[in-house]
Amino acid sequence: MNASRQTAIGAFVFGGLVLALMTVVLFGNFRLFNPTTRAAIIFQGSISGLTVGAPVTFRGVRVGAVQNITLQFDQISQAAFIPVTVQLDPDSVRVTGGEDGSQRIDLQVMVQRGLRAELMTQSFVTGQAQINLDFDPGSQAILHPSVTQLPEIPTRLSVFQRVEEQLTKLPVGDLVKNADATLTSLHNLLDRLNQQIPVLFEDAKTISAGANKGLDAATAAIGDLQKRLDETLGHIDQLAINSDQQVTQRGTDLHTLLTTSTQTMMQLRESLGDLRSLTSSRGQARTNLEATLRDLAAAAASLRGFANDVEHNPQLLLTGRRP
Repeated sequence: MNASRQTAIGAFVFGGLVLALMTVVLFGNFRLFNPTTRAAIIFQGSISGLTVGAPVTFRGVRVGAVQNITLQFDQISQAAFIPVTVQLDPDSVRVTGGEDGSQRIDLQVMVQRGLRAELMTQSFVTGQAQINLDFDPGSQAILHPSVTQLPEIPTRLSVFQRVEEQLTKLPVGDLVKNADATLTSLHNLLDRLNQQIPVLFEDAKTISAGANKGLDAATAAIGDLQKRLDETLGHIDQLAINSDQQVTQRGTDLHTLLTTSTQTMMQLRESLGDLRSLTSSRGQARTNLEATLRDLAAAAASLRGFANDVEHNPQLLLTGRRP
């Protein structure tokens, strides 16, 4: 009886151990049959919200989980380091294009090519954080070989951490002093305005009264000017009427003058035609005129010859020429 009872108890304990082992294998972070890669990430700032089991992602794809978090304090440098051990699952990453045909992840080569880790907020409601991996060749790789012996993935500041760092570098004291000085200046300016506004209001009333008087005078001057303009326009209208009457009266004389001028031009045109016919090379009048001119030229030549003879022999005037 005792032997069978002991056998039952032993079987029950053995079954419980088997169930516990299966639970750890199935639902835990342990990989009994798959190889895993362990690496360390060293933080020096706050890692609030990061806990064991938090996911490790690469651009949103889960590639592992946080395995351990410790705190190391260096008494010499008075510096605190927070080594976070992460467990990477190679089955989550497929490596292609290896030089030696290997499909294994070479963490050291990836770090040399710019692999960096940063702390990101997983949920703003719960405040949980996670670690995200990405390539950033431009960032400086700061390693801590004295803190951990595991392969280390360098860290970089997240966007919120960079903003926080910039905010912490702001000269808050100077900004507060400048703001205080600005508020004091504004207060003094308001006091001066409160003192000067009544005086300015009285001056404005005086200027407004003077402006009203000026407007009244300008209105009167404009009315006088309008009357004078009306009188001037009346004179101009009368002058236009008189001009129309004079133009009407002179219209007949102008018509007569134009008719006479037209007749004179026609007579002048006829005279020019007659003169053109006289001077024409084919006209009879020109032929007669040319014959007359030739006769006059011959007579002038005979008279010139007779004059020369008389000059040489004056007696010719008494005796005449002998044949």
